[in-house]
Amino acid sequence: MKIIAYGIRDDERPYLDEWSEEQGIAVKAVGDLLDETTVGLAKGYDGAVVYQQKPYTAAVLDQLAANGVTNLSLRNVGVDNVDANAVKRNGFKVTNVPAYSPAAIAELTVTQLMRLLRRTPTFDRKQAQGDLTWAPDIADELNTMTVGIVATGRIGRAAMQIYRGFGAKVIAYDVFHNPELEKQGIYVDTLDDLYAQADVISLHAPATKENDKMLNDEAFSKMKDGVWILNPARGALIDTDALIRALDSGKVAGAALDVYEDEVGIFNTDFGSFDAIPDERLKNLLKRENVLVTPHVAFYTRTAVKNMVQFALNNNKQLIETGQAENEVAF
Repeated sequence: MKIIAYGIRDDERPYLDEWSEEQGIAVKAVGDLLDETTVGLAKGYDGAVVYQQKPYTAAVLDQLAANGVTNLSLRNVGVDNVDANAVKRNGFKVTNVPAYSPAAIAELTVTQLMRLLRRTPTFDRKQAQGDLTWAPDIADELNTMTVGIVATGRIGRAAMQIYRGFGAKVIAYDVFHNPELEKQGIYVDTLDDLYAQADVISLHAPATKENDKMLNDEAFSKMKDGVWILNPARGALIDTDALIRALDSGKVAGAALDVYEDEVGIFNTDFGSFDAIPDERLKNLLKRENVLVTPHVAFYTRTAVKNMVQFALNNNKQLIETGQAENEVAF
């Protein structure tokens, strides 16, 4: 059995080597992503393990299949950048890692909210300038607020547990109701109901055609004045221009964003200086003290990275050995 792993970072390599040694299976680690220039490296292998924000295009998947590789294991959750038609046409078996560490994403989400509520970015700036005064930067308390969770999958539920630990009231919306949460009576009937009631809106939904730019001008208009927006999920969930308008008007008090709708090719890149960042809307957000942007790092913990690598390798091994895996994704 031979597996090729694309896009392997230095922080992933120890976990890959550990798995390879324990399983006695050769794994070729490639630092480059899977694209037209690297797909040829997969020839002669039984499966490929991948992780990237860059699309898995039809051309790449067609060539991968032509090289004899149709066992594809993603080291992440989302499959929205995988060409579904090419998957079906070539008979690919695709797996993901649906739960590498829900707590990692949930913890950063709530951490960023607390920074916003307690105005720590403003106090950091003031103190760096020698200003140790309090006013006018008075804070808010999470225990007095209603948090609206959009999507109650593993990450949404992990975040819910933390919000409740702070004493917040939690409501939720999801097209699929979790039976245990249903018993607790936390679901509202519509997104509009959630928008009307929530002081904080915490997004944990996947990116789909149905919820593309779900937070737009119309959605913001239905929210409370001074609402806080948190998005550790997918950049496509928020219309960035609408968010900027809502921040400018004060409708949105602040936002914490670990994702951005145009993040591919920007996040996880060192541009050398702030001015060199090639996205004016992103720079607009980064300049604001009431907006916290992190470059898609909510997942980036030792626990999560280890799980992403080793769970994906286990999935690929299962596909090669049996033709199926417990984390197989239906297209």
